Amino acid sequence: MKTLLITGGCGFIGSNFIHYALAKYREYRVVNLDKLTYAGNPANLIGLVDDGRYRFVEGDICDPATVGPLVAEADIVVNFAAESHVDRSIMGGAEFVQTNFNGTYTLLDSAVKHGVERFHQISTDEVYGSIDEGAWTEEWPLAPRNPYSSTKASAELLVRAYHITHGLPVVTTRASNNIGPFQYPEKRVPLYITNAIDDLPLPVYGDGSQVRDHLYVEDHCSAIDLVLHQGEIGEIYNVGGENDATGLEVAKVILKRLGKDESLLKFVTDRSGHDQRYALDSSKVQALGWQPASDFRVAMERTVDWYVENESWWREIKERQDYKDYYQRNYGNR
Repeated sequence: MKTLLITGGCGFIGSNFIHYALAKYREYRVVNLDKLTYAGNPANLIGLVDDGRYRFVEGDICDPATVGPLVAEADIVVNFAAESHVDRSIMGGAEFVQTNFNGTYTLLDSAVKHGVERFHQISTDEVYGSIDEGAWTEEWPLAPRNPYSSTKASAELLVRAYHITHGLPVVTTRASNNIGPFQYPEKRVPLYITNAIDDLPLPVYGDGSQVRDHLYVEDHCSAIDLVLHQGEIGEIYNVGGENDATGLEVAKVILKRLGKDESLLKFVTDRSGHDQRYALDSSKVQALGWQPASDFRVAMERTVDWYVENESWWREIKERQDYKDYYQRNYGNR
């Protein structure tokens, strides 16, 4: 039986991947290492508590004493663990440097010592910066423009260095904006959905013209799975959903799906240094046989419907004082 060490597995993408992997591979064991920061939610995996192939360990990827024994028992490491919200990185970047860079170093160092079969780094299209037209290939130079994406780009360079210097078998995937179940409602899509359900304003940054590609999280999981097993060692793979839409378009789709009026749209002061457009060329991962299964309409409908049907999950989060404090800091003066 093969053992996967999944870091950040109580977060959005990590928890979805654990569900995906255990459903697909009966012969896999998963060890989930998660610090349980504000966005880590064990409820995302409540259905696995009685599965003998799943084990949860609360701990920090920056702690070698915690990481070492877990990497020693793992065949494969998949690093999802990250501070990931751009707005929070603008308000303060120290935790982003600590987790995204230093934590990746700790994992890599232990992976070399214990000789793992493969180390998969989960990254983001934001490392490229912003593009006016066309789409980024994997050869495009890194040009991150905010503290979050800078730490993710730095971590990627460290992963590359460990491959070149130590021969560590690594692969990296750079994905576009994920949407779907279990996404913490500070991110745009779940924030808009849950605000709209409660007839609260949807804060649209600037004029709402910023373009993002939207990737349904299950499609992302299938791409990770493919690259993990068939990707070429040392290579990077873009993973995009080919579902471009502006922030304003996203807000209007959500309102329409929920039967809400567009009077809920509230244009607010734009994010500092806001990237205008992201676009990925995913032909490299498509050459391995991957295609996204959900187009924009389907992805958005599935996402909206999940939050409607799982109100208790997100309402418990939004009623916490730490969430209310964050919301006031980020939107109170906009």
